[in-house]
Amino acid sequence: MARKVHPPVEVRRSPRRRATVAAYEERGRVVVMIPDAFSESEEREWIDHMLARLRQREARDGRASDAALRDRAVRLATRHYPDHPECATPKSVRWVDNQHHRWGSCTPSDGTIRISRRLLMMPSWVIDYVLLHELAHLVHYDHSRPFWEMVGRYSKAERARGYLEGIADAEAGERR
Repeated sequence: MARKVHPPVEVRRSPRRRATVAAYEERGRVVVMIPDAFSESEEREWIDHMLARLRQREARDGRASDAALRDRAVRLATRHYPDHPECATPKSVRWVDNQHHRWGSCTPSDGTIRISRRLLMMPSWVIDYVLLHELAHLVHYDHSRPFWEMVGRYSKAERARGYLEGIADAEAGERR
């Protein structure tokens, strides 16, 4: 059986990162963010672990396909936004490789949603949050109070926002 070949791995060490490890795909490579204090053997161990997680997530339910992503968005919209049927009928929901500073985007005028492929390495509840955030833009175009009230229907919304803010802060710190 042929082993799946992953894109190149880029390790980003951060003195601000203490114990957590994160990974995501970016521009054709897997970025693994680790604490600066990790030894070379810990680094290798975590790279292997995160690549295995990536393979598992890609294999699970065809998660990396656009069709699976759209189906997931429709299920989430039906469950969390039953009073807004327009959320359950987006024109398209697809993974994209060109969003390096956003987790997702929505064009309400044509009903299209794009989700950064970087999210593939993140927990399912984070992906669900980003999908629900973008689906809410089909009703509220801006980040108004009603928009945030709608997004807040997801029980893990605050947790997911904190998770994503932590990743964004770590990335910003590593670019400095």
